[in-house]
Amino acid sequence: MLVYVPDAWIQTIAGNGSLLSIVGASLVGIPAYLNGYAALPLVKGLIQQGMAPGAGMAFLLAGGATSIPAMIAVFALARRPVFLAYLGFAFVGSVIAGLTYSFAF
Repeated sequence: MLVYVPDAWIQTIAGNGSLLSIVGASLVGIPAYLNGYAALPLVKGLIQQGMAPGAGMAFLLAGGATSIPAMIAVFALARRPVFLAYLGFAFVGSVIAGLTYSFAF
């Protein structure tokens, strides 16, 4: 990822730590598979490329809660309103955690 994604893209999209960058990082993190050992090194690399730490936190949490395999499992077990609530809570929670981390540190 460090080779294929230019630093300028990361800095432009998620580099300033604003609400928009944290929301964008959460939206990008939702389909990402971040339930493995590669999650922390990936976020570390993104932060080294210029991603704000709060956006990194939001990306990490959104990906861990709502990866595509997790979404498939929840969708198979729950009805559509419950599934949408799951996605909404995961998204809102990751944005709040990212904002909290951004302003606390």
